[in-house]
Amino acid sequence: MFSKKIDTKADINQLIASRWSGRAYDSNRQVTDEQIISLIEAARWAPSCYGDQPWRYIIFNKSSNQSAWEKALGCLAEGNRSWAADAPLLLLAVANSVMTKNGNPNRWGQYDTGAASENLCLQATSMGLMTHQMGGFDADKTREFFNIPEQFTPMAMISVGYQLAEEDIPEEIKEREYNPRQRNSIEDNFFDGEWDKPIT
Repeated sequence: MFSKKIDTKADINQLIASRWSGRAYDSNRQVTDEQIISLIEAARWAPSCYGDQPWRYIIFNKSSNQSAWEKALGCLAEGNRSWAADAPLLLLAVANSVMTKNGNPNRWGQYDTGAASENLCLQATSMGLMTHQMGGFDADKTREFFNIPEQFTPMAMISVGYQLAEEDIPEEIKEREYNPRQRNSIEDNFFDGEWDKPIT
């Protein structure tokens, strides 16, 4: 994967600095079963409230179950579908809204599922794979197509695969691939001791 430089106020772990959400996938390179297990192991070991592990992932591997992969692709918004069609692997991250241990509402389920998904994405980066988490999908369709119980909330579709060689990236997505990575300034999002008092 080609790297995109970021501007940080302090040094951060290179794995975190290297992760970004690309769109140009190499449709000729598959993700192996062993790699898939590594990705989901990384998600499995994320922290969660009371160790409840509210995340569930449905894995759609184009090479082993093309029919399910095509149904998952069909749940994506058109803007995402156009480039995600080249990703060999799609995963649907789903959060349990109920604590498994006691049946109480789990208001941390979505937060914990996000942590598991970030673990998965960082693991992918460490393996030379590219991921892109997408909110642009039809959650109702995923419920219908994949028999998701009502207490579970579809959170994100994640594409996984190898980045296309730079010289093969199509013109229509090249600009988005090369756009610089940007974030708000630290002062916009991080406060010192009270709300809206920027940390310096």
